[in-house]
Amino acid sequence: MWSSHRACNGTRNNEENTSQKNHGMITVISRAFPKPLDILKTTDLKDALKRFDVFESKEELNHQMDILNKLNSLIKQWIKQVSIFRNMPELVAENVGAKLYIFGSRKLGVHNKGADIDALCVAPRHIYRIDFFTSFCELLKRQPEVTDLRAVEQAFVPVIRMNFNGIDVDMLFARLLLEQIPDSLNLQDDFLLKNLDRKCVRSLNGCRVTDEIVRLVPNVDNFRLALRTIKLWAKRRGIYSNALGYLGGVSWAILVARTCQLYPNAAAATLVHRFFFVLSQWKWPRPILLKELSKVNLGFTVWDPRVNRRDRYHLMPIITPVYPQQNSTFNVTNSAREIMTEEFKLGFQITSDIILKNQTWDKLFEPPLFFTKYGHFIVLLASAQSAEEHRQWCGLVESNLEQKHFIILAHINPGGLTSWCHSVNQIHIAPCVAEIQNPSVDLTHDINSFTETVRKYAMVINMLKEGMKFEARYVRGKQLNQYISPGLLKQKITRSVESHTTEQNVESDYGIIPVDE
Repeated sequence: MWSSHRACNGTRNNEENTSQKNHGMITVISRAFPKPLDILKTTDLKDALKRFDVFESKEELNHQMDILNKLNSLIKQWIKQVSIFRNMPELVAENVGAKLYIFGSRKLGVHNKGADIDALCVAPRHIYRIDFFTSFCELLKRQPEVTDLRAVEQAFVPVIRMNFNGIDVDMLFARLLLEQIPDSLNLQDDFLLKNLDRKCVRSLNGCRVTDEIVRLVPNVDNFRLALRTIKLWAKRRGIYSNALGYLGGVSWAILVARTCQLYPNAAAATLVHRFFFVLSQWKWPRPILLKELSKVNLGFTVWDPRVNRRDRYHLMPIITPVYPQQNSTFNVTNSAREIMTEEFKLGFQITSDIILKNQTWDKLFEPPLFFTKYGHFIVLLASAQSAEEHRQWCGLVESNLEQKHFIILAHINPGGLTSWCHSVNQIHIAPCVAEIQNPSVDLTHDINSFTETVRKYAMVINMLKEGMKFEARYVRGKQLNQYISPGLLKQKITRSVESHTTEQNVESDYGIIPVDE
């Protein structure tokens, strides 16, 4: 269970042993270097990605660097002010330090145009989280570049969200038990976590995971190009959403990194093809790891099904590579795993045609014709007063829908088709598919039971808020035009879960659930 995908039988040479030491759990499948055709296909791949406008310009990159530099200066200014307020001599306060780290897609080097900035403020031990959400928030409010500032202090990972000069920023906070925070501080030292509270450890996790993923891949440039490709493919195919039971950015990065470990010298085009080859054959719930589980024990819970009973029920474990190791896909459902497995198989077929025949890369990025795939649907009408609450509703509905006995497959598309019902309220259509065992039976009782189950469970977990409403209806495919315009029904769904909606508008989600007779 603990070993990763193994290569063909044979004695490993010294080079392989060295690679295993340097790049994690490496059982290399192939060390072959790129052939001229691989180089050509990689060039074609870059050109295809450019057509989808996923790369930022130098001007945009410089703008983001200006934002990060300004935020870092504000953090240092704030730390100095708080330190002096706590009777620290000004000369000492000048040098206690603090640092802004970035993580996520920007640190991996695979962010799209206009992507959010995920940042972490690391502060010395005399600065507390309450300071971050009070005095630092007040400092941000005084900055002319800052709009839409929101402090979410009670979240699982506390965060300040804002728009800074046109770019959305999510900033976390971590207090280390150090007197000073030097600019050279490396967060990869596990013992920095000793005696920290869990919220600080969670906040540090994003940076630590991102840095370790980059460290464990043999060729960073090839990894980045392959990951850009897979992220675009997953969004176009409607399976990029951690909240809705699919995979999020960290999980996709780990899967691509594992492929890079298995084919350390391969060109990016080959890595994409091999990615689908490996994942189309993977025997879940066998976990995917980039290295062996850490033996560090600082009192935090780590993913280990030998010890933790709940970990044994994870369907598609993809394990983060730093202590405390976690399953980045703990909320994947049976339906989501089945849908993604089919997508992996289809992706392997398409990339085989691209590599071996004369198919173009555009074929890989074709979105599905979602509404024409099924004949029977359950329409889910869910409304909430914000985009964030709306996304929570989607995840809750999908997880409960799959548990109903008449549902074979619950398929939510994380994209959305948006139309305006009037000048204020926005209707957000997020298709959801469910195969029904016997469409001829009367589903009224089951549907009413389902909606009541969702409502009660939302109350139990304290998710139900004012303005949240939910209704489910069974319809045939030809009746969908009552909810969606005929033009939209014929369109391929291309919007990803990362598409933003206006938070001040009321969202109504029509989850469309198709079924074959």
